[in-house]
Amino acid sequence: MDVDIVCVGFGPATGGFLTTLTKHLTNPDGTPAVESATLPGMPPQIMCYERADDIAFGVSGVVTRARSLRESFPDIEKAGIPMAAPVGEEKVLYLLDPHGASRRSGVLRAADKLIRTGRGMLPFEHDAVELPWTPGFLHKTGGMVLSMGQFTQWVGQQLLGTGLVQIWPGTPVAEALIEEVEASDPHSVAADVSPLHLNSGKSEPTHVVGCKPKVIGVRLLDQGVDKQGQPSDGYMPGMDVRAALTVVADGPVGAIGQQLDAHFGMPEGHHTHDWAVGMKFVVDLPEDTTLKPGTVFHTFGFPEPEIFGFFYVHPDRVASLGIFVPSWFDSPMRNAYRYLQHWMLHPYLWRHLKGAKLRSWGAKTLGESGKHGEPHLVGDGFARIGEGSGSTNVLTGSGVDEAWATGAQLAEAVVELLKAKKPFTKQNLEETYVRRRRESWVEKEGRIAEQSRDGFQHNFISGMLGMALAGLTNGKLAMPGKPMPPHERVPSLEEYYQGRIAAEDIARLRKECDAKGISLHGALMEKVGWPAIPYDGQLLVSHQDALLMGGKVQAPPGYADHVMFLYPNSCASCGTKICVEMCSGQAIYPGEGGVPAFDREKCVHCGACLWNCATANPHDPGRGNIAFRAGTGGLHSAEN
Repeated sequence: MDVDIVCVGFGPATGGFLTTLTKHLTNPDGTPAVESATLPGMPPQIMCYERADDIAFGVSGVVTRARSLRESFPDIEKAGIPMAAPVGEEKVLYLLDPHGASRRSGVLRAADKLIRTGRGMLPFEHDAVELPWTPGFLHKTGGMVLSMGQFTQWVGQQLLGTGLVQIWPGTPVAEALIEEVEASDPHSVAADVSPLHLNSGKSEPTHVVGCKPKVIGVRLLDQGVDKQGQPSDGYMPGMDVRAALTVVADGPVGAIGQQLDAHFGMPEGHHTHDWAVGMKFVVDLPEDTTLKPGTVFHTFGFPEPEIFGFFYVHPDRVASLGIFVPSWFDSPMRNAYRYLQHWMLHPYLWRHLKGAKLRSWGAKTLGESGKHGEPHLVGDGFARIGEGSGSTNVLTGSGVDEAWATGAQLAEAVVELLKAKKPFTKQNLEETYVRRRRESWVEKEGRIAEQSRDGFQHNFISGMLGMALAGLTNGKLAMPGKPMPPHERVPSLEEYYQGRIAAEDIARLRKECDAKGISLHGALMEKVGWPAIPYDGQLLVSHQDALLMGGKVQAPPGYADHVMFLYPNSCASCGTKICVEMCSGQAIYPGEGGVPAFDREKCVHCGACLWNCATANPHDPGRGNIAFRAGTGGLHSAEN
């Protein structure tokens, strides 16, 4: 099929792109303001393909300053978007450890002791300190609390109502179509038109020497195949959708973003080694809650110093709350679900949550590299926007507004090129889209934040100092640090628990857990002092019950498994199995011969396994031994 523009993924970036673009495609009388090249006499034909089974199934409760959102929707507060509220009371909280089980440095333990013994000096209650002063860059004053699921659903309705866009959920894009043209003759017939298959094990550019690569569209995912991707009953190969411009907005672990990084390489000095997994609950607060809509809590210090938390209150006693487990948390036991429950049970938070009920649950990977992770933004026939383009501000912890802005900037550039009847070449896109982006507040604030997280590569305290330095000096000062992939930084279980659990006890517990087919984190955490979770059946529930009560995970048949263990022998010899411990939906579990097994029926598509793998890919030491490909299904929750 031939169209004018094809978009990969529907989130805030694509929402900003299509919302801005559709405003310029027709004249007041309904005639085309610009004409389609594939359907003369009509406006440009635009297709958008989304992996999830509905455009509302994004996973994120969010607080945002909403600057770019307001530019697109000046009356957004009055738009009637479900679960939206203006930011009201906002607090930053340092949570102390009420159990003594977390791994706190000597400096932090001494600071905690001073706080507890000097209560009159700081607003200390319920094992927490409300910071009396917080730098302005951390606050979202004047912003909004949103449900990304409800917001994207609302945006999608506006777009479909224009009749100018087709949005296809439940339609994963497998690969970009890359045409290799002889560089000496840009008008020559393609030397090769084929998708670049993922998992080649190479991160350096892979295009044909002497040829100029051009993206000419996408190929949709094959249907009617077995778990290995081989044709089965009802086989239907993925359709090729050719377009003059391919807009890539598939997030930090999207298959097309990964493919383009492998094909074109990353700009010199750029990397994607900083990540986090965000895990969250949406809950009904108790009827007697005193929390008002728009209340925002940001937390740090517990359950481990490196783990940050959030608590956003929506209208009608609904709240979004959760934690971020980052890549610089050097623990092989990074189980976000268990840590989330301990976080909710912290005395400061539990007084607001006791009696609350789980509505929905989910998890999402977050690209935390910011400007460090910016790929090549454009090339012949393609442009990248949103989180996967490095737009997230890692200093302020803000990504939605920035992603929307990059989509709007690309739309303005596309309109300019369409009206000038110029092709979507790399040069033209650089002169229009990239120029707009470089001149915008997204770029300016991204530069300030660029080095702000580097201090966390050393320890928590240097990380916090680095953020403060970067924020207060507008990026002129920061703590240095070199991000590394997990296999270069994560210690073994024996190293991590040295002095707390004997090596023979670790071996015994591992054997017992493997025999039961369960992960190891629970046994180890309780061994070092973390209390058992007091399940109440409505908010504090087992991981499996969360999948049933609040996850609603589905996996349509007829598609290949999207998680692959590339070199099983390497998996068998791995001593940490972080992929098992970290898996947000318990979709990865101990398998035969020490090789993890994958259950697509439980996968929420968070992508945590991709960046948590602590076993190096022998063909690309900068990457792990897991491949995360295109796939369908996942979490079903329209309010996350």
